[in-house]
Amino acid sequence: MMTRHFASVRPGDLERPGYLRLVRASAWYDLVVTAGFATPWTYALVHGALSSTGEALGMGGMPELDPMQTLYANLMGSVVVVWAVLRIVRPLPLHGLFDGVARTLFATWQAYALAHGATRLLWLFLVVEVVFGVVQLAPWRRHRLAGRRLGVDRP
Repeated sequence: MMTRHFASVRPGDLERPGYLRLVRASAWYDLVVTAGFATPWTYALVHGALSSTGEALGMGGMPELDPMQTLYANLMGSVVVVWAVLRIVRPLPLHGLFDGVARTLFATWQAYALAHGATRLLWLFLVVEVVFGVVQLAPWRRHRLAGRRLGVDRP
């Protein structure tokens, strides 16, 4: 029921092609950045590249590669790749809402990792997560506030 309620939302900012282009752009970013995490073989290459880059920039390398880390990277990479393809093929305002929420969660866990000693290279990804999250969620917030001013219950 909740999905149908959100799916029926047609706020002005969210109907605009610019918002859907934003949803699609965030998906392309995810696909490009995350595709390498989706398999053990590509993750080993990404892991090495990230570690070398972090060390070269003085931001710290990655921890040693192990099977559990690879498994979790592959699970995350696989899910994000599928989610990105969905948003590329069929961007909807609702996808922007859910992607904004997912980015809030990702940014929270990235900040947690940074606070606990993760490579500072993670800051680059955190900034992108926050920016895409804010720009995808802001129109939903404006829509909700506009509904309150009009006395309409909006998601």
